[in-house]
Amino acid sequence: MKYGRAVPEAGSRTVPKYNLMKRIWRSKWNSNLVTYRKAVFLKRRRTRRRSGARQGSERRLRQAGGLKPACVSVELPCMRGLIPRAEGALGISEGTTRDIALISRVNKPVCFSVLRIDHDEQGCPYAVLSRRVQQEQCREGYIRHLKPGDVIPARVTHLAPFGCFVDIGCGVPSLIPIDAISVSRISHPADRFRVGEEIRVMVKGFENGRVLLTHKELLGTWAENAACFTAGETVAGIVRSVEEYGIFIELAPNLAGLADLRPDVRPGQHASVFIKSIVPERMKIKLAVVDVFDDVCAPPPLHYFFKGNHMDEWVYTPPQAKKRIATQFAAQNL
Repeated sequence: MKYGRAVPEAGSRTVPKYNLMKRIWRSKWNSNLVTYRKAVFLKRRRTRRRSGARQGSERRLRQAGGLKPACVSVELPCMRGLIPRAEGALGISEGTTRDIALISRVNKPVCFSVLRIDHDEQGCPYAVLSRRVQQEQCREGYIRHLKPGDVIPARVTHLAPFGCFVDIGCGVPSLIPIDAISVSRISHPADRFRVGEEIRVMVKGFENGRVLLTHKELLGTWAENAACFTAGETVAGIVRSVEEYGIFIELAPNLAGLADLRPDVRPGQHASVFIKSIVPERMKIKLAVVDVFDDVCAPPPLHYFFKGNHMDEWVYTPPQAKKRIATQFAAQNL
């Protein structure tokens, strides 16, 4: 397995997409306008005609040598490397993976296998590379042997409002849903992760060939997090939500307390809070806000309470609590 840095290939070209669902409203003063459904149908039909004509012209240009197929060039110490589009990622040839999976690797390290050495028109050698082969080997030799409850390393690649995308090996992507990142609710995964950060994740299951991940189980139970605090302390926290009955302030990614309402407090602000009491039976931490302020800073480093490589069951609630919150990995089916 080799590594290199991907750069855009000169002469590559992408076809812009058209907005097929541009809404056309019927005007009550002009009854000659077509209905919305018919307008969408006509728009799609015209777009298909344009798309067919465009693809035909591109095919003729490519046969004449005037248009290069989409590919990525890789900087190598000894020569130029080239990853053809079909070799960019698993599923691109089949249409199950979008081209963004390859385009997003531009100016970033990539892993690849060397397929062969070719020569261009000037006789200069270049290496034909495949990222797809590495991903297939990763799936067969590594991902296929994973089980629910296994803890694996991952690298954060992209943050979206609904979750965190990670690379679990050789560019194979997976998603941590936002509600599986931590027990304490966050508004965006950027509150917890940074792009490029190396983290630990847990396999929750498998669905349609994809690995389902979770993260919060590694950040400790309620009792483990509460043991880090003592009533009477003044500690730092982050305002996560403001409700009618109080303010939820995060003390740790898997632990939050409730403070009385206070004017001019907004989610995302940092706070100094006084711990009034800790009640394990009710899983409650009562707080008093000392001060709140705005501060823009990177998420603090994560502390993983679980250090092992596999977990069958995770029980968040303490033994004396009336309710039980748990995750069972052994019951998940492959």
